[in-house]
Amino acid sequence: MPTIEPLLQCLSLSETGVPIYVQIRDQVLAAVAAGRMQVGDRMPTMRQVAVHLKVDLNTVRRAYDALEQCGVLQLQQGRGSFITDAALRGQFANLDQRLDRLVAQTLAACAAEGVSVQAFADRLRAVIPKETFDE
Repeated sequence: MPTIEPLLQCLSLSETGVPIYVQIRDQVLAAVAAGRMQVGDRMPTMRQVAVHLKVDLNTVRRAYDALEQCGVLQLQQGRGSFITDAALRGQFANLDQRLDRLVAQTLAACAAEGVSVQAFADRLRAVIPKETFDE
């Protein structure tokens, strides 16, 4: 079981326009997907995350609540928050939900960088082989 500190050290915030709670949620999901967190692993406390990231405790609570709602975390009163087996089976979101989240994050990042959606789409088409779009 990994210690809490390494997970805390991999959490960071960026100025992409993506809400902070979404960044926290997505980084925890990425840690689970990468195998840095296993079933039964205890998450850092909400307070530890808030202090580490220098954000409001309610923001972290919102991220943890979102992770609990999609089945990734189980909050146990007085014991802490733990990774569930549903998280590792990928049952926390279907493909459409994940794609919608990626699109929203990308559009927010484009807006934060002052890049138009059209310019981004043009660049995307330029770097991806044409055959990919013909499928």
